[in-house]
Amino acid sequence: MLNAMTDIKPQEYDLLNEIAQNSMVTQANLSQRLGIAVGSVNWYIKRLIKRGYVKVSHLDRTRLQYDLTAEGMSVFTERAMQYAKDSLQIYKSFRQKAKGIVAELKARGITQVHLDGNDEIMDILLLTCIEAGFSLDDSPSAVILKHVEHEYLIEQK
Repeated sequence: MLNAMTDIKPQEYDLLNEIAQNSMVTQANLSQRLGIAVGSVNWYIKRLIKRGYVKVSHLDRTRLQYDLTAEGMSVFTERAMQYAKDSLQIYKSFRQKAKGIVAELKARGITQVHLDGNDEIMDILLLTCIEAGFSLDDSPSAVILKHVEHEYLIEQK
């Protein structure tokens, strides 16, 4: 199963996702939603069918229904689980970095900081500071913490 997951192209995964949400979706609609040509959608769907991830049923002369097979659902689910695991690893990494920053500041006798930024990574730092009992300053005074290029930075005035 792992080979199937790593061999699937991002566009194929996106198609599996769209089909999982709506089996009555048309190729034209898929093209519009995913920003790829209808011909490419057709090619990817044929590839997914050949690999056994999608089955197609003719509802009438002009209407098709796409359904994920058990194997297609498995690949879809495995890919989603891998994304969740990767996301947790990233969270753990930033959490460790935040704990390191807090420990460094505490060692220097600093317990009041200003957080410069408003994103998910700064949220991790915010929660770590609160957990450590830091006071949060609304205005930049002595110590400013920010996130730049996947790292936390300390600025002192």
